[in-house]
Amino acid sequence: MNLADLNKIAVAMVAPGRGILAADESSGTIKKRFDAIGVESSEDNRRDYREMMFRSKNAMTKHISGVILYDETFWQKAKDGTPLVKLIEQAGSIPGIKVDEGTQPLPGCPGELITVGLDKLSERLKKYYEGGARFAKWRAVIDIDRAKGIPSHTAIHTNAHALARYAALCQQAQIVPIVEPEVLMDGAHDIDTCYAVTEWVLKTTFQELYHQKVALEGMVLKPNMAISGKKSAKQASVEEVAEKTVRMLKNCVPPAVPGIAFLSGGQSDEEATAHLDAMNRIGDLPWKLTFSYGRALQAAPQKAWSGKTENVPAAQKAFDHRAYMNSLASKGEWKADLESKKAA
Repeated sequence: MNLADLNKIAVAMVAPGRGILAADESSGTIKKRFDAIGVESSEDNRRDYREMMFRSKNAMTKHISGVILYDETFWQKAKDGTPLVKLIEQAGSIPGIKVDEGTQPLPGCPGELITVGLDKLSERLKKYYEGGARFAKWRAVIDIDRAKGIPSHTAIHTNAHALARYAALCQQAQIVPIVEPEVLMDGAHDIDTCYAVTEWVLKTTFQELYHQKVALEGMVLKPNMAISGKKSAKQASVEEVAEKTVRMLKNCVPPAVPGIAFLSGGQSDEEATAHLDAMNRIGDLPWKLTFSYGRALQAAPQKAWSGKTENVPAAQKAFDHRAYMNSLASKGEWKADLESKKAA
């Protein structure tokens, strides 16, 4: 493992004004997205959609530091025969790959899940590295249902252990791991419950990373924010989400980690941007805070595109705008009235 090179990539992934595009939707998830806009989820349509984004010049060259790909997309070629990975590299962005293989029910823990995919991961990572991947992603899913005793110690510990083993294998393969322990915002819990559970998850995850000898300088954390559950009667303000999330992260994340790239987790486009901006306005942070958004970057361009070639310019403009808004938020420079103005 060359830690200096890993650190260089990790730092580039969270460079000021830049964030990560999560374009790693599974076949099932992208089908749901396409169903919503009336587009058939064929291999060609999936490719055309991703190619449209990767050729969005403003967004990719100015605001996107890296792109997380799904296995199918990683090996696909654009209509002109150029590998999609090359399009990403040509834009000055870093290709990445989702390597977990989804979730399965966790034995002995009804209603809880364990992420799988560690078997033969080292062999897969070698192939992805040869194909151009320089970072990877693994997502653990933690739900909250206090009435059912969820999450359990078992679910948190086993998922944290799997995340740490994945991260160690990545670094061995000279690939920067994005460590993503997601506490879901589904449910009726309030922000303080989310804070307490996420703190527990993060502390356990960093303990496991230590035991697996993962070099913190060569990774990026992708957590949820401290936020109210979607069904909670009391929705926290932007300021409360920002203040509590920063406090929580300072309690859990060592300063050796180069950066934290948040998941949007079901927030609306503007909510995800506003929360990120408010955190960066707090300032005096030991790590960079940026975005690793999927739907919050893609919902607008997907709708504008709707599977039609003639809509590509409008879709790229929508993607450029969302990427620019989040770029500003990652520097604490976003303002709500900019949402109605043309992207720079």
